[in-house]
Amino acid sequence: MKALSGIAIRTSMLAGGLLLAMSAFGAEGGGNAAEAPIGMTFKWIHFAILAVLLYWVFGKMLPPAFRRRADHISAAIERATAAKADAEQRLKEAATKMAGIESEVAKFRAQAAIDAAAEMDRLRNATQLDVEKVRVAARAEIEAAERAARIELKELAAKLAVDGAESLVAKQMTPAVQESMISSFVQSLQGRPN
Repeated sequence: MKALSGIAIRTSMLAGGLLLAMSAFGAEGGGNAAEAPIGMTFKWIHFAILAVLLYWVFGKMLPPAFRRRADHISAAIERATAAKADAEQRLKEAATKMAGIESEVAKFRAQAAIDAAAEMDRLRNATQLDVEKVRVAARAEIEAAERAARIELKELAAKLAVDGAESLVAKQMTPAVQESMISSFVQSLQGRPN
């Protein structure tokens, strides 16, 4: 690439030198250089140099640049085509998964309903067990309270009986009855051997 740019610079310099020489020659002759036969020759040489330069630039330099650009564009199109195919494949997979999701959701709902029913049965059974435990505990408390009430009632009845007997004895105990009791007690003591 550097060799080509060196040739282009030399050719440009040669063309520039020829143009300067032609203009200098035309100025010395005092006439119109373009109308002189030598001027016509220089015009054709100038045209040939420009044509060669243009051919070289457009024929040698631009096609590789266009090829590189075309290759770059082709590669980008291939990448885009591959990306499109990949995206379409992912879309198909997602559509398949979405179709399967509805059935999975239905399965999850059915399983959740079964689990909820099982949990309700478990809670119902646990509640019945708790109710039975409370019932048994309540019966035990009632029986214990009943026993305690009976004992207390017996004690109260005994106390009332003792109090009633005491008051009855106190009413019936006259000094004569007391003397008779004491004398019978003393006689019973005398009859015992001790």
